Amino acid sequence: MTVAALMLFMNITKAQTDSTKYRKLKIDEVNFLTSYYHQNGNNSAVTGGIGSERLDESGNSIDLQLSKFDKRNNKHIFGIELGVDVYSSASSDQIDLNTIVTSASSHAVSHASSGDVRVSPSVSYLFENTKHNYSLGGGLSFSNEFDYTSIGGNILFSKSTQDKNTEFSAKASVFLDTWKVILPAELRPTSPNLKYNQGDNAPRNSYNLSLGLAQVVNQRLQMSLLTDIGYQKGLLGTAYQRVYFGDNGDNAYSEKLPDNRFKLPIGLRANYFLGDKVILRGFYRYYTDSWKLTAHTAELEIPYKITPFISIAPFYRYYRQSGIEYFKPYKEHMLADNELYYTSDFDLSKFTSNLFGVNFRVTSANGIFGIKQLNTIEMRYSYYDRSTKLTSHSISLALKFK
Repeated sequence: MTVAALMLFMNITKAQTDSTKYRKLKIDEVNFLTSYYHQNGNNSAVTGGIGSERLDESGNSIDLQLSKFDKRNNKHIFGIELGVDVYSSASSDQIDLNTIVTSASSHAVSHASSGDVRVSPSVSYLFENTKHNYSLGGGLSFSNEFDYTSIGGNILFSKSTQDKNTEFSAKASVFLDTWKVILPAELRPTSPNLKYNQGDNAPRNSYNLSLGLAQVVNQRLQMSLLTDIGYQKGLLGTAYQRVYFGDNGDNAYSEKLPDNRFKLPIGLRANYFLGDKVILRGFYRYYTDSWKLTAHTAELEIPYKITPFISIAPFYRYYRQSGIEYFKPYKEHMLADNELYYTSDFDLSKFTSNLFGVNFRVTSANGIFGIKQLNTIEMRYSYYDRSTKLTSHSISLALKFK
């Protein structure tokens, strides 16, 4: 073999090796999340705005991220996620209850025995052009539980300036959902105020456009302007949620709401670095929609580095909403008013709420607890209190392997 032939062979071999290197996928990280949520209250919408709101839910998810670089040094990221949630709900158990709630004093009949499992797999892809500082991607998702099936899709784009101090992002998503119509037992097989009957499949489709503009103001301050424009169409009320009218005895109607809704939230996020150990993370959002609900959210989180590897972050969120005009509590609706839409769901009422919590985080590039691949452990607890006397506790544990 001549020297020229040998050099050609070596070049071909090197090209094949490089090509294999570029084609090969590697696991970037694996994320595990487990959580538990418990709530209690006495304004169940299933029983007309009274009754137990007790809910217990445990969730688990695994997220696998793989990546590779191509010959132009562009990065390709592939994501696979699977979530499984198990819950029990006192209010759901009242859908088929033979003894109908007839007064505020009888809400104690609710008892927790109804439950279900929600399964939600998803896949995603992201292309990062490192030379021109832009990303392009998309994803598909699926979710299923006893009365609800959802198929979702999204596409996203982001672009940053050459110095990476400014970034614009956009994400468009659609969720094509199907409700299995379930009426309260006493209203089957048909409900006089709904166009759907027991067992029918009804659509609920959601379309969203999220826009964001992030700016590094200086070495200490970063700010982002966010909006998430949304539109929903289909069966937006929940058929098995009862409404009782004050001038109609103990007879119930199914909740009825408009079949479309436009949503417009606008938010501002700011991160201020006080020093090497403390960050102030603030967030404010204003929300309005076509149902005349307005809301304000203000949040503050203060991460503090105890050591270079351990941090603790207390947080607080305040929320206030006006409520929609279609809401009235138990038996405050009147048939004589000829209302076109009506609900006794306190989630749509006027209320304020407070959320308190703390986040604890441990990170190490060399591994944690002797496990080299275990990069991050994060534990989070929060307590929620609403002016309607609904309270909840939430705790979660996240593990990241890299």
